[in-house]
Amino acid sequence: MSTLRTRLILVFMAATLAPLCLIGWLSVRLLNYSLALAPTAELDQVSRSLEKTGHELIRRASDSLKQDAAAGRVLPQAFPAATRANWPPAVQEFFSSGETENFILTGHQGDRIEYLLRRGDGVAMYTASLNGISMQPLSDQYSGARALVAAAGTHDWRRGFTYTYLLLAAAIWLVTFLALFYFAQRISHPIQELTKGLSEVATGHMDYRVPEGRNDEIGTAARAFNNMAEELKQSQERLVYVTRLESWQALARKMAHEVKNSLTPIRLTMEEIAARQSGSGGEFYEQAAQIVVDEVLSLERRVRAFSEFSAEPPVSPKPIDINSLLEERIAFLRTAHPEVVYSTRLAPDRPRVFADEDLVKGVLTNLLENAAQAVSPGGTVLGVTISAGDKITIEVHDSGPGVSLQARSSLFQPSISFKRGGMGLGLSIARKSALLAGGDILLVPGELGGAAFRVLLPVA
Repeated sequence: MSTLRTRLILVFMAATLAPLCLIGWLSVRLLNYSLALAPTAELDQVSRSLEKTGHELIRRASDSLKQDAAAGRVLPQAFPAATRANWPPAVQEFFSSGETENFILTGHQGDRIEYLLRRGDGVAMYTASLNGISMQPLSDQYSGARALVAAAGTHDWRRGFTYTYLLLAAAIWLVTFLALFYFAQRISHPIQELTKGLSEVATGHMDYRVPEGRNDEIGTAARAFNNMAEELKQSQERLVYVTRLESWQALARKMAHEVKNSLTPIRLTMEEIAARQSGSGGEFYEQAAQIVVDEVLSLERRVRAFSEFSAEPPVSPKPIDINSLLEERIAFLRTAHPEVVYSTRLAPDRPRVFADEDLVKGVLTNLLENAAQAVSPGGTVLGVTISAGDKITIEVHDSGPGVSLQARSSLFQPSISFKRGGMGLGLSIARKSALLAGGDILLVPGELGGAAFRVLLPVA
């Protein structure tokens, strides 16, 4: 399977191996050529010539000194047997060797030659100068040159330099390759995670999230993917809810129509019966008819509620000062619930939402009314507005008993009510209105120990 990491490695190898091989070949050729220019052979010839010249010079100086000694042109320095204890070390060494004659270099760095001749129990020493030629430096230079020539013959410098260069180049390339492999893994792994995330979301797993532990472009892409997945999950939940609402609305319209058609003649007939009763038992009939009329009126109110739930009001969004609207709704309800303490915590920048004003009023009225009915006398209802991002948040908190676990699973479903005298349509209508306004309603943890609802609306 071709992956991004594999392609990066192949591109690196194709981009580096060919130039590296070419550079290596050229470098080895230049190295061999440079080593071929080394003057080792010439140094060998010069050192041998120097050795031959030195030996010839010493031989001629020795022959000349010997001839001068034999002809009496040079006077010797005598070392008699009686003074043997004071002889120089070189003289003592010569005498001990048993040789008849010998030549040695003396003076400053070998610039003089001495001819030692045995005479009975003593030694005669003749001395001559080499005319300023110092043999010791020549000897040292010759030894150094021979050492270099011997080392060049012993070691294969060309092969050593070639192998060293190739090993160094291979090591550098290998380190670079390992570094590339590491960075390719760091680049390809998050992309693989993103690809897996896209596949999971495509198969319907909206809860899948990718790790976000990076601050570069890939980390930004991971955060964007997670935000997208969260929005898709919320959109899916809203779509399911809207689909259910449409089914419930169709059922509500049909039921409201059928029940209304039956209730109207029943109410009119009972009113007519109550109006015509004047004889014995008239009071009973009038009371019974009134009971039936009251129940019919109650049923008609329920039918109107279902009709309101099933209706789709026109939506006219516009910028709304949400702080002012929340304060207006609280002021409207404060007189109806004087036993409740209302408080607010409003955003200081006075955020404005873009929504239908009637829909927002209906949502806030429903939530504030439910909160007032949930608290005991002296309880608190808190209204909060928060401005953050592209959504404005409105929260309603109460100090009531909160929402039970049983109610949480079906909180926004129609015809489900968990309060006395409730129709079970208020929160369904409120959430439908929030969805029509481009937002949503969520149940959140309460600050006052009771229930809390969060309304999300688009910012103007």
